[in-house]
Amino acid sequence: METGYETFSFYYDQLTKNVHYPARAAYLDSLIRQHLRSEGNVLLDLACGTGSMSEEMARLGYDVIGVDFSCGMLNQAMEKKLDHGLPIQYVQQDMRQLELYGTVDITICMLDSLNHLDSFSEVEQVFRRVFEATEPGGLFLFDMNTIYKHQQLLANQIYLYETDAVYCVWENAIQENGVTVKITLQLFQLEADGKYTRQEEHITEHAYPPEQVQTALENCGFHVLGIYHADTEEPLHGDSQRMMVVARKGE
Repeated sequence: METGYETFSFYYDQLTKNVHYPARAAYLDSLIRQHLRSEGNVLLDLACGTGSMSEEMARLGYDVIGVDFSCGMLNQAMEKKLDHGLPIQYVQQDMRQLELYGTVDITICMLDSLNHLDSFSEVEQVFRRVFEATEPGGLFLFDMNTIYKHQQLLANQIYLYETDAVYCVWENAIQENGVTVKITLQLFQLEADGKYTRQEEHITEHAYPPEQVQTALENCGFHVLGIYHADTEEPLHGDSQRMMVVARKGE
């Protein structure tokens, strides 16, 4: 699996300023408080990226472990950790091969990270790994882009993003199966001499129906508590761009 985020990691935070991490963390905290049945507060941030969500969850009092496959992303996370002094443990690991020294009470996996896996069998593999790493009564919370978003919003669209440091051309190409989108990122970095340096990254995302996701979780032993519309506790809408899944391991 190519992460497609090694170069992108340097600009990731600038290009995702639309994500309101404190609000997202508060939403997750509310779900955790409602549904957690284990006794601890050890939280695994799977595919933690540059650590923005890890830091927000640590500020809420969780004992956070951040895991990511991308060295570039983890380098950015470690710089934040040194700047902010939060007690977060970061680990470079492929989530398909997740192996912790102990168990956790909560796992979160945000910002469509599971959509990036190469196949649904790999998604199932992650589900099994998370189940094995979870305390009885512990939670698994994650979001995924929906088929609607892939077909109606990403599709074959081109998006442009510009910051003081970089100009990004984000080009999508939906595949014949109607659920897979290949993304090409053209990154133009402004240099001191006024010229631009061009770099290119490639990302692939796959979307799946919620029923398939729920069945896979239940086959692993999780009890699915809800599959919600975005950052709410409402059922999925026909035009939901993102689904939020909450599952619990039996006590």
